[in-house]
Amino acid sequence: MGKQCEFCGKKPQTGNNVSHSNIKTKRRFMPNLQSARHQLPTGQIKTVSVCTRCLRSGAVVKPVVKKTA
Repeated sequence: MGKQCEFCGKKPQTGNNVSHSNIKTKRRFMPNLQSARHQLPTGQIKTVSVCTRCLRSGAVVKPVVKKTA
């Protein structure tokens, strides 16, 4: 899907680099995306690209790790 959060839809924004002499050049502000494993309501586990805000807010349901005896 590219540089976009799969939960909130956050994607790169455009802006300017501004030098000391006030010369402006275009730049992109990228979202802080991390890959995380997400458990779907059906129980299936999928790797998704999510921003750190969604990770911290609990929007991503992490799968339960099964321990072997």
